[in-house]
Amino acid sequence: MINGLPAHVLLVHFVVVLVPLTALAVVASAVSRRVAQRMGVALPLLALITLAGVPLTTNAGEWLEKHVSSDALVRRHAELGDGLLPWAIGLFVVAVAAWWVARGAATPGPTPSAEDNGRRTAMPVRVAVAVLALVVSVGAVVDVYRIGDSGAKAAWHDSFTKTASGGDGD
Repeated sequence: MINGLPAHVLLVHFVVVLVPLTALAVVASAVSRRVAQRMGVALPLLALITLAGVPLTTNAGEWLEKHVSSDALVRRHAELGDGLLPWAIGLFVVAVAAWWVARGAATPGPTPSAEDNGRRTAMPVRVAVAVLALVVSVGAVVDVYRIGDSGAKAAWHDSFTKTASGGDGD
C-alpha cells in the first residue's frame, strides 16, 4: 500500500512508461552508433531500472490479486503479467550489447587498417544487435500493451454505464 492505494496501481505506470521508452532507446542505440555513444552508460542503466520495475510491479499485482474478487479477467491479466519479465531481461541484455558495441566503436585502433578491420568485424555484430533490439523491443511493447489492456478490462468491466448519470450538472 502506498498512501492508501495498492502499490500495483501506482507501480504499473512506471512499467507502462519505462518499457516503451527503454525499447525506443535500445532500438535507436542499436541502429545509430551516434545515439548509442551519446546515451553511453545511461542506456543499460535505464534498462536495468526497467528490469527492476517489472518484478516489483508483478509482486504488487500478485498481492492485489489476493485482495480482489477473482474472475477470468483478473486471472488473464495476472497470467499475461507473468510473461513480461523475460522481455525486460531481453531489453537489458540487448541494451548492454548495444552499449558495448558502441563503446568498442568509440575506441580507436592503433592504425587505420586495424580500425577498418575492426569496423568490418563489428558490422555483423552491429547488425545482429540491431535485429535483436528490434525483435525484443517490439515484443516487449506489444506485451505491455496486451497486459495493460487486460488490466484495464479487469479493473473497469461492469464499473460504469455507457449513459451519463446526469449527476455532474451536464
